[in-house]
Amino acid sequence: MIDKILDKLGIQLNPMQEETMHAVLHGNKDVVVLSPTGSGKTLAYLMPLVQLIDPKVDEPQLVVVTPGRELALQSTEVLKSMGTGLRTMACYGGRAAMDEHRVMNKVLPQVIFGTPGRLNDHLDKGNFSAEHVKYLVIDEFDKCLEMGFQDEMGRLIASLPYLERHFLLSATEAEEIPRFVHMGRVETIDYRMDEEQVPERIRIYQVKSPQKDKLETLAQLLLSLGDESSIVFLNYRDSVERTNEFLRSRGFATSAFHGGLEQHEREDALYKFSNGSANIFVSTDLGARGLDIPDIDNIIHYHLPECEDSYIHRVGRTARWEATGKAFFLLGPSEDIPSYVDAEVEDYEIPSDLPAPAKPRMATIYIGKGKKDKISKGDIVGYLCKIGQLQSSEIGKIDVKDRYAYVAVSRTKLKQVLKLTAGQKIKGIKTVIEEVR
Repeated sequence: MIDKILDKLGIQLNPMQEETMHAVLHGNKDVVVLSPTGSGKTLAYLMPLVQLIDPKVDEPQLVVVTPGRELALQSTEVLKSMGTGLRTMACYGGRAAMDEHRVMNKVLPQVIFGTPGRLNDHLDKGNFSAEHVKYLVIDEFDKCLEMGFQDEMGRLIASLPYLERHFLLSATEAEEIPRFVHMGRVETIDYRMDEEQVPERIRIYQVKSPQKDKLETLAQLLLSLGDESSIVFLNYRDSVERTNEFLRSRGFATSAFHGGLEQHEREDALYKFSNGSANIFVSTDLGARGLDIPDIDNIIHYHLPECEDSYIHRVGRTARWEATGKAFFLLGPSEDIPSYVDAEVEDYEIPSDLPAPAKPRMATIYIGKGKKDKISKGDIVGYLCKIGQLQSSEIGKIDVKDRYAYVAVSRTKLKQVLKLTAGQKIKGIKTVIEEVR
């Protein structure tokens, strides 16, 4: 099974993943995996655990706890991409538990990813049985503790009486594992790199702003980076909004992301950035964990990280899976590089001759029909090629939800697609097709 999955994903296991798989499959201890952000911990636990799940049992057998909905959704997609045939779903707040229960009854998931509060809600209502749940994973365990989920996690674990093994994953080590986790004999797999906070593949720069308000310097820095993908980190929601509005007014293609947005707004923002419809992701530290977006070139600290842990997780968004990356500290007149930064920091000089803001390669369109309308990815590709007169190479990432779909299309063909599909039916159904701005 493992060879088939690896061939499908086109990857090879790294040493941390191999050691984790051996500990899960060939041992009987609970397992703690400590490994840097971006090292592939999701696959590290899923690879072995999918082999322990009985596909004939139509009940949840593995529950994965995540600190936020984004990680739950992304982990669900990772499992689906493995092609194991196991049924899965994500459970999280911000939508009606009743709607999730309907999906649960239809899907009959064998693996459930979810946030602690929503998982407790389903268990309290008897929406799924705990009888066959043998395995519990708590992903980003340190973040779950940091966010104050101790009581909810304790109640969740107490509601899963048939657990045989526990697996905790984290980029940093908690001071101690609380008693409520009920860990038995533990095998710890520690791949944290004590000698370096961040991989050597990441170069660290400082950029001096002559003004306390650093927006103008930020714009110049982004212009110098061309069409590379960048995340701009700020510490406050209103700062994200202000910075995003400023950059948009200057012609940059951006996505804004913070905890004050509605769930669908966060999903829109994340989708636009991950599919190449926006080059710049303006975010609070909510975007520093759990978002598995490949090929991020640059991290920009507009506001200094509030602590070393925040710094590590921010920078961990780039140079994933052995890639290279750059991180920039944008410093005002009274700011200095934090003392906890243990790396050579180079000066970055912004050229005087700068281009116009780079336009992203893709644009995102919204199609107002989805899975419940019997619309598949293949239907969408066929529709856009036939009606929208696109080549398949001009269609990017497609994400089909229950009642709608997002599709990335070549930006140069956006107007053509919107014009040709206006008023046209997809599979005989009238729908709305519009750009996601």
